[in-house]
Amino acid sequence: MRRLSTADPGFAATFASLLDEARETTDSVHGVVAGIVADIRRNGDAALCACTERFDRMALTPARLRISDAEIEAAAAQVAPDLLAALDVAATRIESFHRAQLPVDMQMHDDAGLTMGLRWTALDSVGIYVPGGRAAYPSSVLMNALPARVAGVGRIAMCVPTPDGVLDPLVLAAARRAGVGEIYRVGGAQAIAALAYGTASIPPVDRIVGPGNAYVAEAKRQVFGRVGIDGVAGPSEVLILADARNSARHVAIDLLAQAEHDPSAQSILITDSEAFAEAVARAVQAEIPTLPRAAIAGASWAANGAIILVRDWDEAASLSDRLAPEHLQLMVADPQALFARLRHAGSVFLGRFTPEALGDYIAGPNHVLPTGRTARYASGLSTYDFLKRTTWIDADRAALARIGPPGALLAEAEGLQAHARSLTVRLEPAGS
Repeated sequence: MRRLSTADPGFAATFASLLDEARETTDSVHGVVAGIVADIRRNGDAALCACTERFDRMALTPARLRISDAEIEAAAAQVAPDLLAALDVAATRIESFHRAQLPVDMQMHDDAGLTMGLRWTALDSVGIYVPGGRAAYPSSVLMNALPARVAGVGRIAMCVPTPDGVLDPLVLAAARRAGVGEIYRVGGAQAIAALAYGTASIPPVDRIVGPGNAYVAEAKRQVFGRVGIDGVAGPSEVLILADARNSARHVAIDLLAQAEHDPSAQSILITDSEAFAEAVARAVQAEIPTLPRAAIAGASWAANGAIILVRDWDEAASLSDRLAPEHLQLMVADPQALFARLRHAGSVFLGRFTPEALGDYIAGPNHVLPTGRTARYASGLSTYDFLKRTTWIDADRAALARIGPPGALLAEAEGLQAHARSLTVRLEPAGS
């Protein structure tokens, strides 16, 4: 774990190094993924089954790629009633928040006599990728599928790896609750390729969303253009801005809540109190051995954790915007005031009683967020990701007469005579 202080002479260089660090890249898997994608395009289901046997240790036939309704119902029946109830609370809240985002169509009539507008329509089909390696994530099913359903997407297909043939009952129960119509027991780059290009058993989709490992991220990068994607997700991250009035243990646990995701995850604390920084560092070390995923959390904290001491909250706000974190917790006396000064973060959690985990599961806003400083220009998953905008124009002869001639001049200036003529020919006297 690194300790930095803005008072140190070498802070600028050290912080710049922290910003530039690539905790996980897809460069090393580019060639492997390209081979898998090409194989799926050439050989379809046969390649998909071969990849599944190779990577997930499970022999499949094309007929068993799709998980049957009976299997889904049987798996969901294994889930404890209290867990199903919790799933429903989360789903209801996520659905409500994303329904409130639904935009309205726009129409305007201007002085030239044109009527113009913008119409929103849902995508026809969406593919959802749900990780199934280090852990199962039913929450990701809800966060990816429910906004698509709210938007009105007609077909929602989900791919989830099932290593050694093991189905996760809660993941399937979440898919059922979210209205997923198709579920396939395939994962990795091969699943992304199948969703993008289609096979005999898996029809192609128009957009692919959902997080995954480096192979999944690289596959999404390679199929982009053939289909839309939500983004190329990297390891999870949290930045906490906390003053000394907090519980050091609470902050330590919040840092470890990200660290336990993955050895490449990043957890950073910024504080204005040296004594509090030391207390949090000690609390983290005390807490790690108590976690079931202690090895993962410990590796993440050792390699990527950091505590930064600042002189004031102006410095803290500036550093936060440069980090542009996926998750940002503001555990200060007036979080709203500090939030108003910040520009870049995937999702922000205000106050001492709003841990990031609240957003992961139950609050309502989406937990699929931009990582790796991409919050500088990207946003988290929302209802808008499953909609597209179509603009329209309606002009009569009088309206065309008012604005057509300057349009024709611009077309001629660009050397596009047919463009110009298409504007002016309609204004010529009848019969000419």
